[in-house]
Amino acid sequence: MQALFEPLTTTFRKNRGFLDYQTFYSMAKKYTTLSEDAATIAMLVQASGYPMEERLNGYYYKPMHTSYKEQEYVVVDIETNGSKPGTSQVIEIGAVKIKNGEIIDRLETFVACAYLPQNIIELTGIELKDLVGAPSRKQALMMLKNFMGDAVFVAHNVAFDYTFLSASLKRFGLGCIGNARLCTIELAKRTIKSQKYGLLGLCDTLKIDMISHHRAYSDALCSWEIMQESFKTLPSYVETTDDLILFSQSSKKERSKKKSEDS
Repeated sequence: MQALFEPLTTTFRKNRGFLDYQTFYSMAKKYTTLSEDAATIAMLVQASGYPMEERLNGYYYKPMHTSYKEQEYVVVDIETNGSKPGTSQVIEIGAVKIKNGEIIDRLETFVACAYLPQNIIELTGIELKDLVGAPSRKQALMMLKNFMGDAVFVAHNVAFDYTFLSASLKRFGLGCIGNARLCTIELAKRTIKSQKYGLLGLCDTLKIDMISHHRAYSDALCSWEIMQESFKTLPSYVETTDDLILFSQSSKKERSKKKSEDS
């Protein structure tokens, strides 16, 4: 399933955000081993958080038809007991859900764990006793997946959180993450002048009060504040959520071309 999302998004972009049933089904058969009918495959794709919806005679890619200001985002941060999802696990999840520029919901939970290396205890301040009675990994991951829905997945260094969580979900037979994603490091590099773009460095540049670094909920809140600051200096050609995502991934040459076309 994971192999389908990127080419599917590329095809949506080439077709102004709309695919008819047959085109969608052909892509699904090409990039997955699913044998179900088209409608069932579409439901599975949507259940993963991939942001498409059925309209008329096909499917629309929601980020191309939604203003970035009105988009629903879930800003996520995780703490783990190691860097590799194959041998490590999530020990804390923090997330805030954003709609129309306001926090509308939050998620904060420890995750049951039997082993914490000393360097993680020192880094996060989390101890094994904090994890006693916490939701199991499967329970916590399901909580997060349900919390996210098909909102845009946002994180500081999104590749780590997205990849780690998706691998963890697969391990428990919970599918994968199909949500569109946005990296606040990459967005900040294109909108904020700072000597450092790590979370601590940007918080220092922007005078953001960081309650507790390397704690999931606090770091998620800081990432949201950085995102808000980035929104203040977006170029005028960024209108939709997909515009925002593409802008965050764009090269200097691409941005100069866009700016010239927009003027």
